[in-house]
Amino acid sequence: MSKIKNIIWPQVILFGDSITQFSFQPNGWGSEIANQLARKCDVVNRGLSGYNSRWAKIVLPRLISKDSASSNHIAAVTVFFGANDCALEDKNPQQHIPLQEYSENLKDIVKHLGSVGVSADKVIFITPPPLHEPAWEKECVLKGSALNRLNSVAGQYAQACVQAAGQCGADVLDLWTLMQKDGQDFTGYLSDGLHLSEKGNQFVSQHLWTLLKSRVEELPFILPYWGDVDPKQPESGLLCD
Repeated sequence: MSKIKNIIWPQVILFGDSITQFSFQPNGWGSEIANQLARKCDVVNRGLSGYNSRWAKIVLPRLISKDSASSNHIAAVTVFFGANDCALEDKNPQQHIPLQEYSENLKDIVKHLGSVGVSADKVIFITPPPLHEPAWEKECVLKGSALNRLNSVAGQYAQACVQAAGQCGADVLDLWTLMQKDGQDFTGYLSDGLHLSEKGNQFVSQHLWTLLKSRVEELPFILPYWGDVDPKQPESGLLCD
């Protein structure tokens, strides 16, 4: 009997902070993307709550190495940092990352991915969303601190993210701009002023799918449709390439 070949199940990796980590909750943007890609590829959540781009750059080689990238056939990687980097240095020095370093960290992340075989055209940056300061200030006060982020500063980091994507050949989803387009009220996209509400998750999944689709639409449906399996000789369809 010939050796049975393992099935190669491609991956889409979601790399980011808490907005990524929590994206697999019910109606989360990550779970919506995973549902779209069922039977085509695995959507892997590598969200790390509270992390900034400096810490992300340090841990990335432990998450995506040359061996893992080649064996898992990575179709796309989203890189979603900035919401913690943009914390105000005097109010939240532990998470704050200077703007220029943030930009360089993003480009270094793309360089590492390229070094392990994941080309820049497979990378999608996602900017931090806008910040609703009154709502987030309430959260800060509950934790015994002052308001530690500003929407205008989040916008500077979003702009740096867009520029870094252009410089390294990655794609980008500019949430900060899109959620405020034409002066619309963006507060409904946020649950606490910073993190995404159900409406915000839906917004991200819809816009991200537009960018992701071209990278995954040619992926084949893995394993035969059940109606095509010969019930008398199932092996003939289930064990062939």
